[in-house]
Amino acid sequence: MSPGPQPRRGDAAPERPEELSRMTLLEHLEELRKRLIRIVLALAAGVAACFSWAPEICRFLAAPIYDYLPAGKRLAVLGVTDTFVLYFKTALLAGTFLAFPLILWQVWQFVAPGLYARERRWIGPFVALGWLFFLGGGAFAYYVAFPFTVEFLLGMAGDFEPVITAERYYGFLLTIVLGLGLMFELPIFLTLAARLGLVSAGFLLRHFRWAVLIICVAAALLTPTADIVNLGLFAIPTIGLYLLGVAGAALLGKKRVTADAD
Repeated sequence: MSPGPQPRRGDAAPERPEELSRMTLLEHLEELRKRLIRIVLALAAGVAACFSWAPEICRFLAAPIYDYLPAGKRLAVLGVTDTFVLYFKTALLAGTFLAFPLILWQVWQFVAPGLYARERRWIGPFVALGWLFFLGGGAFAYYVAFPFTVEFLLGMAGDFEPVITAERYYGFLLTIVLGLGLMFELPIFLTLAARLGLVSAGFLLRHFRWAVLIICVAAALLTPTADIVNLGLFAIPTIGLYLLGVAGAALLGKKRVTADAD
Protein backbone atom coordinates (compact mmCIF):
# COMPACT_ATOMS: atom_id res chain seq x y z
CA MET A 1 0.00 0.00 0.00
CA SER A 2 1.50 3.28 -1.05
CA PRO A 3 1.71 6.00 1.55
CA GLY A 4 -0.51 9.03 1.29
CA PRO A 5 0.65 12.27 -0.31
CA GLN A 6 3.73 13.63 1.42
CA PRO A 7 4.13 17.32 2.14
CA ARG A 8 6.47 19.09 -0.25
CA ARG A 9 9.72 20.50 1.03
CA GLY A 10 9.19 24.01 2.28
CA ASP A 11 5.49 23.47 3.06
CA ALA A 12 4.52 24.64 6.53
CA ALA A 13 3.31 21.88 8.81
CA PRO A 14 -0.34 22.22 9.70
CA GLU A 15 -0.78 23.63 13.16
CA ARG A 16 -2.55 21.37 15.62
CA PRO A 17 -4.05 21.81 19.05
CA GLU A 18 -1.44 19.51 20.61
CA GLU A 19 -2.26 20.46 24.20
CA LEU A 20 -5.76 19.02 23.86
CA SER A 21 -4.52 15.67 22.55
CA ARG A 22 -2.04 15.33 25.43
CA MET A 23 -4.54 16.07 28.23
CA THR A 24 -6.14 13.12 30.02
CA LEU A 25 -9.65 13.04 31.45
CA LEU A 26 -8.39 13.78 34.94
CA GLU A 27 -6.36 16.70 33.62
CA HIS A 28 -9.49 18.06 31.91
CA LEU A 29 -11.43 17.79 35.17
CA GLU A 30 -8.62 19.47 37.08
CA GLU A 31 -8.53 22.28 34.53
CA LEU A 32 -12.31 22.65 34.82
CA ARG A 33 -12.08 22.80 38.62
CA LYS A 34 -9.40 25.48 38.43
CA ARG A 35 -11.45 27.61 36.04
CA LEU A 36 -14.60 27.26 38.16
CA ILE A 37 -12.72 28.35 41.28
CA ARG A 38 -11.45 31.43 39.46
CA ILE A 39 -14.96 32.22 38.23
CA VAL A 40 -16.29 32.02 41.80
CA LEU A 41 -13.46 34.27 43.02
CA ALA A 42 -14.23 36.78 40.24
CA LEU A 43 -17.90 36.80 41.24
CA ALA A 44 -16.99 37.24 44.90
CA ALA A 45 -14.76 40.20 44.03
CA GLY A 46 -17.55 41.72 41.93
CA VAL A 47 -20.09 41.32 44.75
CA ALA A 48 -17.69 42.84 47.28
CA ALA A 49 -17.05 45.82 44.99
CA CYS A 50 -20.77 46.45 44.44
CA PHE A 51 -22.14 45.77 47.92
CA SER A 52 -21.44 49.29 49.23
CA TRP A 53 -23.42 50.65 46.26
CA ALA A 54 -26.34 48.27 46.82
CA PRO A 55 -28.82 50.95 48.09
CA GLU A 56 -28.20 53.14 45.04
CA ILE A 57 -28.49 50.14 42.71
CA CYS A 58 -31.74 49.11 44.40
CA ARG A 59 -33.22 52.57 43.86
CA PHE A 60 -32.22 52.40 40.20
CA LEU A 61 -33.77 48.95 39.76
CA ALA A 62 -36.97 49.99 41.55
CA ALA A 63 -37.65 52.86 39.15
CA PRO A 64 -39.85 50.84 36.72
CA ILE A 65 -42.33 49.77 39.40
CA TYR A 66 -42.84 53.27 40.82
CA ASP A 67 -44.16 54.44 37.47
CA TYR A 68 -47.18 52.17 37.97
CA LEU A 69 -47.76 52.29 41.75
CA PRO A 70 -50.06 54.87 43.34
CA ALA A 71 -48.37 58.03 44.59
CA GLY A 72 -46.71 57.54 47.96
CA LYS A 73 -46.62 53.74 47.75
CA ARG A 74 -43.30 51.98 48.36
CA LEU A 75 -42.05 48.43 48.16
CA ALA A 76 -42.63 46.54 51.40
CA VAL A 77 -40.33 44.31 53.45
CA LEU A 78 -41.79 41.63 55.71
CA GLY A 79 -38.76 40.55 57.73
CA VAL A 80 -35.87 42.09 59.61
CA THR A 81 -33.28 40.40 57.41
CA ASP A 82 -35.05 41.06 54.11
CA THR A 83 -33.15 44.29 53.45
CA PHE A 84 -29.75 42.64 53.88
CA VAL A 85 -30.72 39.71 51.65
CA LEU A 86 -32.06 42.16 49.09
CA TYR A 87 -28.83 44.17 49.08
CA PHE A 88 -26.80 40.97 48.69
CA LYS A 89 -28.89 39.81 45.71
CA THR A 90 -28.57 43.23 44.13
CA ALA A 91 -24.80 43.22 44.64
CA LEU A 92 -24.71 39.73 43.13
CA LEU A 93 -26.51 40.96 40.02
CA ALA A 94 -24.27 44.00 39.61
CA GLY A 95 -21.17 41.96 40.47
CA THR A 96 -22.04 39.45 37.76
CA PHE A 97 -22.15 42.19 35.13
CA LEU A 98 -18.90 43.62 36.49
CA ALA A 99 -17.06 40.29 36.59
CA PHE A 100 -18.48 38.91 33.35
CA PRO A 101 -15.37 39.71 31.24
CA LEU A 102 -13.26 37.67 33.68
CA ILE A 103 -15.80 34.84 33.51
CA LEU A 104 -15.59 34.84 29.71
CA TRP A 105 -11.80 34.90 29.96
CA GLN A 106 -11.85 31.72 32.06
CA VAL A 107 -14.27 30.05 29.63
CA TRP A 108 -11.92 30.89 26.78
CA GLN A 109 -8.89 29.60 28.67
CA PHE A 110 -10.69 26.30 29.24
CA VAL A 111 -11.46 25.76 25.54
CA ALA A 112 -8.19 27.28 24.27
CA PRO A 113 -6.26 23.95 24.23
CA GLY A 114 -8.69 22.74 21.55
CA LEU A 115 -7.98 25.71 19.28
CA TYR A 116 -5.28 26.38 16.74
CA ALA A 117 -2.64 28.95 17.56
CA ARG A 118 -4.15 31.54 15.19
CA GLU A 119 -7.58 31.04 16.77
CA ARG A 120 -6.33 31.71 20.27
CA ARG A 121 -5.71 35.31 19.28
CA TRP A 122 -9.48 35.84 19.13
CA ILE A 123 -9.72 36.08 22.91
CA GLY A 124 -10.04 39.87 22.80
CA PRO A 125 -13.05 39.96 20.42
CA PHE A 126 -14.65 37.01 22.22
CA VAL A 127 -14.48 38.68 25.63
CA ALA A 128 -15.45 42.15 24.34
CA LEU A 129 -18.40 40.96 22.23
CA GLY A 130 -19.55 38.55 24.93
CA TRP A 131 -19.63 41.34 27.51
CA LEU A 132 -21.41 43.72 25.12
CA PHE A 133 -24.07 41.13 24.32
CA PHE A 134 -24.53 40.41 28.03
CA LEU A 135 -24.93 44.13 28.76
CA GLY A 136 -27.30 44.42 25.81
CA GLY A 137 -29.45 41.61 27.16
CA GLY A 138 -29.59 43.22 30.59
CA ALA A 139 -30.46 46.61 29.10
CA PHE A 140 -33.19 45.08 26.92
CA ALA A 141 -34.63 43.36 29.99
CA TYR A 142 -34.58 46.48 32.17
CA TYR A 143 -35.73 49.09 29.65
CA VAL A 144 -38.08 47.07 27.42
CA ALA A 145 -39.15 43.62 28.62
CA PHE A 146 -39.54 44.25 32.34
CA PRO A 147 -41.54 47.53 32.19
CA PHE A 148 -43.87 46.02 29.61
CA THR A 149 -44.39 42.95 31.79
CA VAL A 150 -45.00 45.04 34.92
CA GLU A 151 -47.52 47.24 33.13
CA PHE A 152 -49.34 44.19 31.80
CA LEU A 153 -49.48 42.42 35.17
CA LEU A 154 -50.48 45.47 37.22
CA GLY A 155 -53.14 46.27 34.65
CA MET A 156 -54.80 42.98 35.56
CA ALA A 157 -54.98 44.01 39.24
CA GLY A 158 -57.25 46.99 38.74
CA ASP A 159 -59.79 45.75 41.33
CA PHE A 160 -57.14 45.11 44.00
CA GLU A 161 -54.78 47.11 46.18
CA PRO A 162 -51.23 46.25 45.09
CA VAL A 163 -48.96 45.41 48.03
CA ILE A 164 -45.69 44.44 46.39
CA THR A 165 -42.87 43.14 48.57
CA ALA A 166 -39.30 44.08 47.76
CA GLU A 167 -38.22 40.44 47.90
CA ARG A 168 -40.73 39.29 45.28
CA TYR A 169 -40.15 42.32 43.07
CA TYR A 170 -36.35 42.14 43.00
CA GLY A 171 -36.36 38.35 42.69
CA PHE A 172 -38.55 38.64 39.61
CA LEU A 173 -36.43 41.45 38.17
CA LEU A 174 -33.13 39.64 38.74
CA THR A 175 -34.47 36.52 37.03
CA ILE A 176 -35.47 38.47 33.93
CA VAL A 177 -32.27 40.55 33.72
CA LEU A 178 -29.88 37.63 34.23
CA GLY A 179 -31.96 35.31 32.05
CA LEU A 180 -32.05 37.66 29.09
CA GLY A 181 -28.40 38.59 29.60
CA LEU A 182 -27.45 34.94 29.26
CA MET A 183 -29.83 34.37 26.34
CA PHE A 184 -28.15 37.23 24.49
CA GLU A 185 -24.91 35.21 24.66
CA LEU A 186 -26.41 32.67 22.27
CA PRO A 187 -24.77 33.93 19.01
CA ILE A 188 -21.35 34.13 20.70
CA PHE A 189 -21.41 30.55 21.94
CA LEU A 190 -22.94 29.17 18.75
CA THR A 191 -20.13 30.77 16.75
CA LEU A 192 -17.53 29.42 19.18
CA ALA A 193 -19.07 25.93 19.03
CA ALA A 194 -18.95 26.05 15.22
CA ARG A 195 -15.32 27.14 15.34
CA LEU A 196 -14.51 24.19 17.61
CA GLY A 197 -16.19 21.86 15.13
CA LEU A 198 -19.00 20.88 17.52
CA VAL A 199 -21.77 22.22 15.26
CA SER A 200 -22.11 23.73 11.80
CA ALA A 201 -24.40 26.28 10.21
CA GLY A 202 -26.19 23.51 8.32
CA PHE A 203 -26.72 21.54 11.53
CA LEU A 204 -28.14 24.60 13.29
CA LEU A 205 -30.54 25.30 10.41
CA ARG A 206 -31.67 21.68 10.20
CA HIS A 207 -32.56 21.76 13.89
CA PHE A 208 -34.10 25.22 13.80
CA ARG A 209 -37.55 23.92 14.79
CA TRP A 210 -36.12 22.28 17.91
CA ALA A 211 -34.21 25.44 18.71
CA VAL A 212 -37.44 27.48 18.51
CA LEU A 213 -39.13 24.99 20.84
CA ILE A 214 -36.31 25.19 23.39
CA ILE A 215 -36.25 29.00 23.18
CA CYS A 216 -40.02 29.17 23.75
CA VAL A 217 -39.73 26.87 26.78
CA ALA A 218 -36.93 29.02 28.21
CA ALA A 219 -38.96 32.17 27.55
CA ALA A 220 -41.97 30.61 29.27
CA LEU A 221 -39.82 29.93 32.34
CA LEU A 222 -38.70 33.57 32.42
CA THR A 223 -42.15 35.10 31.91
CA PRO A 224 -44.65 34.95 34.79
CA THR A 225 -47.72 34.67 32.54
CA ALA A 226 -48.73 32.36 29.71
CA ASP A 227 -49.97 35.07 27.37
CA ILE A 228 -48.55 35.16 23.87
CA VAL A 229 -47.54 38.84 24.08
CA ASN A 230 -45.07 38.44 26.95
CA LEU A 231 -43.85 35.12 25.57
CA GLY A 232 -43.15 36.70 22.20
CA LEU A 233 -41.39 39.63 23.85
CA PHE A 234 -38.80 37.20 25.20
CA ALA A 235 -38.76 34.54 22.49
CA ILE A 236 -38.66 36.61 19.29
CA PRO A 237 -35.40 38.48 20.07
CA THR A 238 -33.80 35.20 21.13
CA ILE A 239 -34.81 33.53 17.86
CA GLY A 240 -33.19 36.46 16.04
CA LEU A 241 -30.05 35.93 18.12
CA TYR A 242 -30.08 32.24 17.17
CA LEU A 243 -30.16 33.17 13.49
CA LEU A 244 -27.32 35.62 14.14
CA GLY A 245 -25.39 32.71 15.64
CA VAL A 246 -26.12 30.65 12.52
CA ALA A 247 -24.66 33.46 10.41
CA GLY A 248 -21.59 33.57 12.65
CA ALA A 249 -21.21 29.81 12.34
CA ALA A 250 -21.43 30.06 8.54
CA LEU A 251 -18.78 32.78 8.42
CA LEU A 252 -16.32 31.53 11.04
CA GLY A 253 -17.06 27.85 11.48
CA LYS A 254 -14.46 25.92 9.51
CA LYS A 255 -14.00 22.23 8.97
CA ARG A 256 -10.99 21.05 10.93
CA VAL A 257 -10.66 17.64 9.28
CA THR A 258 -8.66 18.69 6.25
CA ALA A 259 -5.45 19.53 8.05
CA ASP A 260 -5.74 16.48 10.32
CA ALA A 261 -6.29 14.16 7.36
CA ASP A 262 -3.20 15.55 5.68
